[in-house]
Amino acid sequence: MSSHEDDTTLQLDRAHVFHSWSAQAHLSPMAIAGGSGSHVWDESGRRYLDLSSQLVNTNIGHQHPKVVAAIQEQAAVLTTIAPATANRTRGEAAERILAHAPDGFSKIFFTNAGADANENAIRMARLHTGRDKVVSAYRSYHGNTGAAVVATGDWRRLPNEYARGHLHVFGPYLYRTEFWASTPEEECERALHHLERILQVEGPDTVAAILLETIPGTAGVLVPPPGYLPGVRALADRYGIVLILDEVMAGFGRTGAWLALDHYDVRPDLVTFAKGVNSGYVPAGGVMISEPIAKSFDDRVFPGGLTYSGHPLAMAAIVATLDAMTEEKVVENAAAIGTDVLGPGLAAIAERNALVGEVRGLGVFWAVELVADQESRTPVSPAIMGRIKAGMLARDVLPFVADNRVHVVPPCIVTPDEAALGLEVLGTVLDEVAAAL
Repeated sequence: MSSHEDDTTLQLDRAHVFHSWSAQAHLSPMAIAGGSGSHVWDESGRRYLDLSSQLVNTNIGHQHPKVVAAIQEQAAVLTTIAPATANRTRGEAAERILAHAPDGFSKIFFTNAGADANENAIRMARLHTGRDKVVSAYRSYHGNTGAAVVATGDWRRLPNEYARGHLHVFGPYLYRTEFWASTPEEECERALHHLERILQVEGPDTVAAILLETIPGTAGVLVPPPGYLPGVRALADRYGIVLILDEVMAGFGRTGAWLALDHYDVRPDLVTFAKGVNSGYVPAGGVMISEPIAKSFDDRVFPGGLTYSGHPLAMAAIVATLDAMTEEKVVENAAAIGTDVLGPGLAAIAERNALVGEVRGLGVFWAVELVADQESRTPVSPAIMGRIKAGMLARDVLPFVADNRVHVVPPCIVTPDEAALGLEVLGTVLDEVAAAL
């Protein structure tokens, strides 16, 4: 497209679009015209390697032809239908998802996104237990709707605290331990002790659910230490609490497994999902429901629903996405990229660059935490993060930047060469910034 068209796009945006999580007056968004695979391009034709997967959701990449075709084919047959009806595409989507759920899961409740998936999982837990309180982590993000944003632990909760019954705990994060731990084992043991004490002093018979991201994503790709999630499961069992694992960001290939919980010996009661289930081609999310909770609504009404629950276009995108991921071994590719390219490459950058405090991750789900001083672990300033982001964009790589971290989260279909290029650019920019400081 011409520069005139690019200008028109930006003029329309700034005149009429209200952006999320932003002060509106000084925004200057990129004008993206198209994408394919691991790349996007702007309206001038400049191509960028997408090291962000947008909001960590385009797991199957941009414009996958099988998914696009499935949406087109469904649109020619049935574009929309009320959720009270039966629809073959919705049934097939539920069947495909349940094939990757833990044992003992029987039903899917479809939503429009991850936030309302968490809303409805919380609702199910409260109704199933007859209790009210929900315990989640301070370092977490669960969505921008009533209960989901209050379950969230980061700054976005504070101006939005309108939902009742939410408590927060510190989860394990050894690099910035809240528990004076020096080993993963100590961090695990003390985080579990902290969680149990909160349950005890709050009254465990008042707690409906523990809601955790299997691997907290926006908070920093905080891979839990061995034993933590099974320990949480044991506490939930001890006190009759529903365990909800939020797989919205970590699920469907992102960690090199179908679900992040597959890396751990843990079986939750509810699993929420969205994003990677169809790479956001048509908005969709949902709740995987274990048999005991599903049965509790056999003879009582579940008081929840959405006009677009199981929307046919979204369901067709799910079926095509999961089929293509299976046929093309996309999950296996994500695992190999993490083991062979991203893990070693990021470790090499950390070894040579004094700005890098810690690197952590799995599959195509990594974070590089940046510090002004490795001994004090003081986070680098927003100005430094701005320089890093600008440096990567100048070299045609689209980064995901959060707080004092660069998240390395390319699509699960990324090739070894593309991943290596992303690391080369990240390493070059970090080296230049470190040298300048």
